[in-house]
Amino acid sequence: MALSYTGRTEARQIPTTWWLAALCWFELLAVAAYLHAAPVRVDELRYVIYPFVWINVGIAALCWTERPTADRRVELVAGVVAVAYFFVLAFLAGLLSVNVGALVGDGHVRAAGHAGGPAGWQFALGAPGWGPRVGYAGTVVSATVVPYRVVGYLALSYLVYVATLDAARTALSGALGLVTCVGCTVPLVGGLAAGAAGGTGVVSALRVLSVDVSTAVFVVAVGALMYGPKTVAWLQQ
Repeated sequence: MALSYTGRTEARQIPTTWWLAALCWFELLAVAAYLHAAPVRVDELRYVIYPFVWINVGIAALCWTERPTADRRVELVAGVVAVAYFFVLAFLAGLLSVNVGALVGDGHVRAAGHAGGPAGWQFALGAPGWGPRVGYAGTVVSATVVPYRVVGYLALSYLVYVATLDAARTALSGALGLVTCVGCTVPLVGGLAAGAAGGTGVVSALRVLSVDVSTAVFVVAVGALMYGPKTVAWLQQ
């Protein structure tokens, strides 16, 4: 099935670089205002910058990625794949959790909200990008909105949507996005990694660098989804 690409919208006709420059300027002002108002000291500057890497790279990917057109059924399938991909990322990153015991009606399993803290809506301020955080702790489902993660995962999900529409895209590029929540998977493989390394030093180092690694993999995943198929097509010429 041949796919054709739609034209750029009016917003995309405006130079995207100017939009990104304005966004970076706004982010700089937000950080300056936060540091001035909040009684905090920045020990690691990179952790202030990383959220904006996610946000800016994600928004740039949305602006520079053209959506191929397809019939309604293919678009529906691609939408389902993208939504499922987003929820998998959110679940692995800890943004979304499900209390299986409460879901199946096990009275012996306490609700996540009551077991780990107060139930209901929660709000917490934080450094720009890290916050503000909005959360909900319920009996069955609990969710937390971390701005930079949500923006990044939405961008990846859209790229997976486009990749699903485009049969030339490779599934491997989308799979890289799953690794962006490496900080959450460290506890799952911690015992195995520690045994293989003969100690806990490697695991501890991965835990400390989880944000660094996840940011790097996020950028690689976005680049692979955007430019990977074009590179393969160029090499085949």
